[in-house]
Amino acid sequence: MGDSQKPWSELASSSLLLKAVASWRTDPEVWIKSSFDRLPETVRVNPLRGDRKWVEEWLSDSGSNRIEWFNGPGSAWEMPFMRGSAEGETRELLKALHETGRVTRQELVSMIPVLAMDITPGEIVLDMCASPGSKTTQIAECLGDSGVVFANEISNSRANTLVSNIQRHSSRSTIVINHDGRHLPKVPLDGFDKILVDAPCTGSATTRKNPEVWGKWSPQGGRSLHDLQISLLRKAVSLVKPGGRVVYSTCSLDPIENEAVVAEIIRTEENLELLPVSEILPNLPGRHGFSSWPDIDDEAEPSTNISLQPSMTSPVENEISESLKRCMRIWHDDVGGGGFFISVIQKSRDLPAKPQDSKFYKSPDEVNPDIKSSPQPISKEMSNRLDDRWGSMPDNLWMRGKKILWANPQAKEIWSCERKIRNGRITIPGERWRPLKVLHLGREVARVRKEEPERITGKAAFEVSSFMSKGITVVSEDTINSLLQSQLLEIGETGISEEIRGGHILVSETEGLPVWVGGKVTIMLNQQEILIKRKQRDLEIGTED
Repeated sequence: MGDSQKPWSELASSSLLLKAVASWRTDPEVWIKSSFDRLPETVRVNPLRGDRKWVEEWLSDSGSNRIEWFNGPGSAWEMPFMRGSAEGETRELLKALHETGRVTRQELVSMIPVLAMDITPGEIVLDMCASPGSKTTQIAECLGDSGVVFANEISNSRANTLVSNIQRHSSRSTIVINHDGRHLPKVPLDGFDKILVDAPCTGSATTRKNPEVWGKWSPQGGRSLHDLQISLLRKAVSLVKPGGRVVYSTCSLDPIENEAVVAEIIRTEENLELLPVSEILPNLPGRHGFSSWPDIDDEAEPSTNISLQPSMTSPVENEISESLKRCMRIWHDDVGGGGFFISVIQKSRDLPAKPQDSKFYKSPDEVNPDIKSSPQPISKEMSNRLDDRWGSMPDNLWMRGKKILWANPQAKEIWSCERKIRNGRITIPGERWRPLKVLHLGREVARVRKEEPERITGKAAFEVSSFMSKGITVVSEDTINSLLQSQLLEIGETGISEEIRGGHILVSETEGLPVWVGGKVTIMLNQQEILIKRKQRDLEIGTED
């Protein structure tokens, strides 16, 4: 252990967290040895990008190891250096791969909850506590080109971060909403297929990433979050459809935030079953959940005199106690990374449907949009303008501000469901009557200026160009290479008509580049995207101002 890490060791040796772990494990000295070193850099490759194979080859050539137990639609890799310590060209390219959405830099154990959800394309999924969005984008990868994931975040500032990460990833299946998860409406009406509750927690399992935990953690922290965690999970099981699955997870080691929360829901809610995580993810290194745990006082010492609310203590019902072993605890020394807690709850399939009272409903054509600032299905007028500008565009387009967004067809089906009228307000059916506040959906494909279509955005150029019959010029691969190298060409060098001005796309057999045609032809990609495309084509990368 380096000198720079000695203060962590000194802080940890006298920490309340170590004392607590000594009451949860018989070998705390084994655990603490694996709780200091900085985490390795780990990434998840986006399978929705057409150049996935190239990305994986680059990772392999860089000395990275593929994570064998990761069974998602993409792949996960551990790189041969610690988080944030890449150097030189590797550092620049890794940053570019992340910022352009080809990979997501994500802690290894953070990828596990989505794997436990067992998502299939076409499902309607809720990520209840979604920011910063790494799990949301992983869900989107599982959905592919069909289905919807509602990514919810209560904090406005964190919701902005969530939207930024969704836009970076460029999937079509995500709808970002801004609500208190405890009061979400039931959308769709029959419930969600899958729900993830990656709950707010004390982060006691994040010592390798957040060393300040050693000094800040106390038993009181878990107790203060316990009721919130129960409320979120209770809401989730009410929103999931019969036969649906809820995954509850935390990056905490404290049973009050983990098994105690799950036990309370299983005890107080009907028609629920805990599924064994070890069977869902058989290759994952982990241990079964606690069936019981000691009460600890404010000094993290086991105590029989401390007064805790009943839901924080070990369950007295033997059936519930035994079922908690189906949860999974991942300790630092099990996985060579951070710690995590995972549980999977399934609602019984044999539940009767709850019909809605039709007298409170109006058709979609009879109501106004719920939130004026939310994305709205594109108008017929704007659709005609897009067709006039580019000949044709994909279906399922939306508009928010100056952005044209492309979503999965299910987004419109959900959005267009009948609204309920209550006290003069337009609402979506649910247990609490309030509008659904949508901040973003789908992927951005075009920009509008002064109510007129202006240009196709960079990430969407190649895919959207396959729909277009106007605004594109077919060029050679050599022309694409020249533009990537110089970023600026004479119009005559590209074959673009002298009459064309404004946003345009140059298309070869393998590439579609957005350009701006003025006095010259200028590439409309950011430097990180250009860096990757140059690397893929083995073009020489010079020093630029």
